[in-house]
Amino acid sequence: MPEIDPPSRILMGPGPSNVPPRVYRALMMPTVGHMDPTYFKTMDQVQSLLREAFVTKNELTIAISGTGMSGMETSLANLLETGDEIVICNGGVFSGRMPEIARRYGANVREVKIPWGRATKPEEVAAALKEKPAKVVALVHGETSTGVLQTNIKEIAKICHDAGAILLVDTVASLGGTDFQTDAWDVDVVYSGTQKCLGVPPGLAPITFGKRAEEILAKRKTKVTSWYFDLTLIRDYWNEKRVYHHTGPINMTNALHAGLSLIQEEGLSNRVARHAKMAKALHAGLEAMGLKLFVQNAAERCPTLTTVLAPEGCDEVLTRKTLLEQHNLEIGGGLGDLKGKAWRVGLMGEGARPNHVLLFLSAVGGILKKQGCKIHAGAGVEAAAAIING
Repeated sequence: MPEIDPPSRILMGPGPSNVPPRVYRALMMPTVGHMDPTYFKTMDQVQSLLREAFVTKNELTIAISGTGMSGMETSLANLLETGDEIVICNGGVFSGRMPEIARRYGANVREVKIPWGRATKPEEVAAALKEKPAKVVALVHGETSTGVLQTNIKEIAKICHDAGAILLVDTVASLGGTDFQTDAWDVDVVYSGTQKCLGVPPGLAPITFGKRAEEILAKRKTKVTSWYFDLTLIRDYWNEKRVYHHTGPINMTNALHAGLSLIQEEGLSNRVARHAKMAKALHAGLEAMGLKLFVQNAAERCPTLTTVLAPEGCDEVLTRKTLLEQHNLEIGGGLGDLKGKAWRVGLMGEGARPNHVLLFLSAVGGILKKQGCKIHAGAGVEAAAAIING
């Protein structure tokens, strides 16, 4: 068989993002045993670094062996038992997966249908809980399919707690790139994925359980339905008991350690500010070209993922193909109702840099102009550069 030789792409899609050299080097470290004392030290340090990234002191803060979706499944599997009530704020493809998973674990699911392109309003959660109490309320912080950033998390958490529910939040597309304060906002369960703003290849799902969530876990009447994602077992592999559960992904854990260390060195607040500035530059550039952003409310635009509506007269698929083939640059197409109508442009981790923003605006401007679209191609780079250099 021929040797596999993937190209080195500029990844500006919805994930994965480009991986820093130090993380690649960590992946190449010698593989030790999953019960090796040196690996246990790495696991301990990863837990500490994850607490910094989640901004929490939660003891049960670990990385699940699996991609971001394993974080979603772990959360729901451990919180829910047959007959439990859950309210899910469904405003995109990924929040739309939660009801399917929850039903498979026997929960009674009530969906708060949120129009694509806007965040959940606190009063919508309050109304759902007033209608009927629930054990869990779940929502997505940064919805990868729409580019919406869920605001008012702290207010929604209080509404949940006042009604006797706990709050579960998906931060797969936002952790490490936007402001998220697990403890300060009193969020009970948060999960993420390594392949986006954390700058690590896909394969692990960071997760943190607060005291209310741990109490639910302790009071379960039945065993967690999923053996592989059973936190009552997995946590004893991550804590001082070191009870074997499964073979941990040693090299991926090393990579996560390196990625989280880079975040620590940059400073989480500095990293969040960098993503915000690059998003501001990107948005200014796109609008200066005459393109429209899908999320109308600027305050609800996720800095790490921008959904851009394809202009009249353009070939959406050809545009992405040309970006990849001629500029070595990957962006994502629309999902669901936005399929064929929009692009999803990611600014995540190493991707949230001036050169990526300016290259994308220059390249897409030239491609659209060649297709005959009525846009101001050069204005995009100029507007973005003004913010970047300001």
